[in-house]
Amino acid sequence: MKTKKDIKIKLKKGDLVKVMAGNSRGREGKILDIDTDRYRAFVEGVNIVHKHTKPNQKNPKGGIIKKEASVHMSNLMFVDNGTTTRIGRAIDEKTGRLVRISKKSGEAIK
Repeated sequence: MKTKKDIKIKLKKGDLVKVMAGNSRGREGKILDIDTDRYRAFVEGVNIVHKHTKPNQKNPKGGIIKKEASVHMSNLMFVDNGTTTRIGRAIDEKTGRLVRISKKSGEAIK
């Protein structure tokens, strides 16, 4: 069984991803935040839940707030030029640095 240290997270905050499984299947959005301990990500506009809140200083009326819940990273796939692709890593010949590459096109990801 793989431990937390064995799993390399190849997606980053700000990446455009598509949900491949679950209730939000087919939806696309940018990654807002990543929880590395639980291997989950918050994606904008995906997996919306209703949270009931009491009145407080920030929200004096209270009520129901819609917000994104986390999605497991295995259900997300990177979107490059409108198509989903896997991500690899390679050393850039010009700079000598490790960069992420698209497996379909073979080009470096910003």
